[in-house]
Amino acid sequence: MTKKIAVLLTCFNRKDKTLACLTTLYNCSIPKGYAFDIFMLDDGSRDGTADAIKEKFPLVKILFGNGNIFWAGGMRIAWKEAINEGYEAFLLINDDVVLFENVLQLLVDTHQYALMHFGIGGIYVASTLDNKTEKISYGGTLVRKTFFGNKSKLVTPSEIPVNCHITNANILFVSSNVVEKIGIFDSRFKQSFADYDYSLTAYENDLPVLVCPGIGGYCNNDHVNNWSSANTTLKKRISHLYSPKGLEYKEYMYYVRKHFPKSLPYFFIMVWLKTIFPGIWDKYKKSNK
Repeated sequence: MTKKIAVLLTCFNRKDKTLACLTTLYNCSIPKGYAFDIFMLDDGSRDGTADAIKEKFPLVKILFGNGNIFWAGGMRIAWKEAINEGYEAFLLINDDVVLFENVLQLLVDTHQYALMHFGIGGIYVASTLDNKTEKISYGGTLVRKTFFGNKSKLVTPSEIPVNCHITNANILFVSSNVVEKIGIFDSRFKQSFADYDYSLTAYENDLPVLVCPGIGGYCNNDHVNNWSSANTTLKKRISHLYSPKGLEYKEYMYYVRKHFPKSLPYFFIMVWLKTIFPGIWDKYKKSNK
């Protein structure tokens, strides 16, 4: 019996990257006994993304947002659309990823590893490379909790799956049993932190959270500073702090309170230090490099 995977993506106004991502997805080798369907949430693109997808990839199921859904919201809508159709797993992909031909096999092999070693399916992240530096751009992270923040370390893929705590959802495989136990992305997150929260929630519920062997594709790190420079006014810095294009302050503090409650005072102070005194923060960061 064929096992089906629901591939979930959100897109907004980057037609060429979205089409390139889908092209590499369709060029992937499909593991024996598996098939996939694609659910794409277009959050009000004005560059013809949806029409181009319909023309080139007519089997993609396109859903539409109003331009104010953002990434996490879009992934939830696509996930809800797919969730009742009996999929073996859900594969979350960022639409700016260039997938390697063997990535689906890496993910399925990791799933088999989890079933064999843990007796249950979990969450598996395939790491990506920056195509300019050839260094890991996204993947899995180990976190050590401390009172003064957290110490994090990006995991280097090994020959076998490696444990981690936090995953990026650039290429993220979620087994159906994970959804049955913890649901999908928390509705409190609009743009960022949903994937961090989801993997930590899975880990805290004793589900396997693993980094796949090898590399799954290319994806350049396009994250910018989530605080504004000293060259902007305090009003603009605070506005950026609360914006989905900035830190998303309310969502961020909810995330910290949920997973790192003992460190909440530290994170609160550091966020406002960045915002009110960005020059001091920049000096602090330089001294700690």
